[in-house]
Amino acid sequence: MEFHTFSLSNGLRVIFKRTNRPVSHCGIVINAGSRDEEAGQEGLAHYIEHCIFKGTKKRKTYHILSRLDNVGGEINAYTGKEDTWIYGSFLNEYLDRSLELISDIVLNSTFPQKEIEKEKDVIIDEISSYKDSPGEQIFDDFEELIFENHPLGNPVLGSEESVAKLSRDHILDFIEKNYSSETMVLSVLGDYTLAKVKKLAEKYFESVKRSNTKKEKREEFKIYKPSDIEIEMDTHQVHYIAGGIGYSSADERRTPLHLMNNYLGGPAMNSLLNLEVREKHGIAYNIESKISRY
Repeated sequence: MEFHTFSLSNGLRVIFKRTNRPVSHCGIVINAGSRDEEAGQEGLAHYIEHCIFKGTKKRKTYHILSRLDNVGGEINAYTGKEDTWIYGSFLNEYLDRSLELISDIVLNSTFPQKEIEKEKDVIIDEISSYKDSPGEQIFDDFEELIFENHPLGNPVLGSEESVAKLSRDHILDFIEKNYSSETMVLSVLGDYTLAKVKKLAEKYFESVKRSNTKKEKREEFKIYKPSDIEIEMDTHQVHYIAGGIGYSSADERRTPLHLMNNYLGGPAMNSLLNLEVREKHGIAYNIESKISRY
């Protein structure tokens, strides 16, 4: 599996893999997520991910959302605790169109006041949908307990209160601090030559600015206190998590931990936990093991 990696003239990194398929994918990942938010601005990184689709210097929302959909492709985005992704899938002939669109919304979003205010209600509805699903909400409750009083403990979506207070100035300040050529990686997977990918990447992303200041080092999590919490809800099922601190994404032990996780209760139906708890005893509909590496 051969990957090509190179950097643009502005320092933005690119990774490319050639495939022999009719469908291609591309995306840009930004090294900024909920962990990088200031106190009182929880949910800001995710809010920005929503708002970049609300208009650019040359496109309105409809034209952004229709640009790939009109040719059978799709564009989407998501936010994590340490990163933000904007990505697309499309037929091979539309790489130019896709890279241009992604660069436009990442670099030229205007954040119209009326639109970004309206989007707050959408996100608050999204938060409510999590609260209506205990199987989803329990993961936020768990990490809030594990990473108590630390940015990693904050939910990616934020809270109703924090989202309601976010402003256009908060958006622009966060982008200024966290969106730069040094914090971005562009990825392309498709049936193209390396020369073509280099040409288009430079064409659409050479204008990404270098940062004037070095990105602040993230606050390290040091103090872990074992604890437990029980929340009573009027539901027919119990949702339960047991866990603790594992290894970081840079730790050399992360691979054996990942293998152990798959054996214990990973995505396959023949995991140890699934065979014992569900298949043998029939006492749970779903049981699994997960790792989050930061």
